[in-house]
Amino acid sequence: AWSIERPPGDTAGCTFCHTSSEERCSTCHQRHQFDPRVARRAEQCKTCHWGKDHRDWEAYDIGLHGVVYQVNKWKPEQFDFSKKLSDADYVGPTCQYCHMRGGHHNVQRFGTVYTSMGMSMADRGAPIWNEKRDRWVSVCDDCHSPRFAREQLQALDEAVKDAGLKYRETFKVAEDLLVDGVLDPMPKDLCPDWSGQHLWSLKIGAYHDGEAYGGKTGESGEFRMSNCTDVERLCFESVGYFQTYIYKGMAHGSWNDATYSDGSFGMDRWLVNVKQNASRARRLATLEKKVGITWQPEEFWKTGEWLDELTGPYIVKNHPGKTIFDLCPDPGWLDTHHAPAE
Repeated sequence: AWSIERPPGDTAGCTFCHTSSEERCSTCHQRHQFDPRVARRAEQCKTCHWGKDHRDWEAYDIGLHGVVYQVNKWKPEQFDFSKKLSDADYVGPTCQYCHMRGGHHNVQRFGTVYTSMGMSMADRGAPIWNEKRDRWVSVCDDCHSPRFAREQLQALDEAVKDAGLKYRETFKVAEDLLVDGVLDPMPKDLCPDWSGQHLWSLKIGAYHDGEAYGGKTGESGEFRMSNCTDVERLCFESVGYFQTYIYKGMAHGSWNDATYSDGSFGMDRWLVNVKQNASRARRLATLEKKVGITWQPEEFWKTGEWLDELTGPYIVKNHPGKTIFDLCPDPGWLDTHHAPAE
């Protein structure tokens, strides 16, 4: 979605992985070598699987398993990459050893999918998630006891629950500002989001109903990474970045990453910042009301040389009254509880 919103030069890092590199053998096997020994090294995943909102490499690299790998990877007796994954007997796991169990190329089978294993407050006991967790334990069981593996999954659950408490508190402060009309600027005063709408960027699905959020019952807002209030941006980063650090860190045995490296401590910091921003906004609104000032949002929130290049303004200008969901009747992965197009 964020790549669709912006000019191509803004999202080179997105499109490199999510278009040209996805589902190609040469992405992992390297086009000019195509050597399985290369594809079995953990660094081969690093090009795509790192960064703020999918911190896989960092979590692995500074975790216990990653350190074992980095220290021993040049020793053939410890990591013999000439062997197939099904025959591998490494001294520590690589990305491929766990996520491509036995050489299986369906990485999703052992993937840390957000909704099922991590950031969402999903029912961890549901059969589909139980099956995936049992698969996880079966991999850890190569070196650890099943009890130890399940304890690590429980620790992951507890860390995610704590992170969820912080995020909901952060979110509630921002929500109250919007409902009370103190958020500056409000959604209606912004350049339209990438879908061509003026819904609140944190209104997801039917979670928030009513005109105060800028949309009808059941309509969704689209997360804004830019051109929104600092409060909304901090909310986005809290869950999109810091909670990801916690989740990925715990899932990869990198507890330091989950806590210090902008994980738990980062969420603490952003919660304080949101509260302080909210306090200042309310005090300012009180003073403005007392002296009779009616504040009008600055024009630079609505238009600008860069803003005019985004998808939202293009849709509004060229297809008045339409949204991207009207223009794409079968949106597929774009469909986030929007009303179906006619």
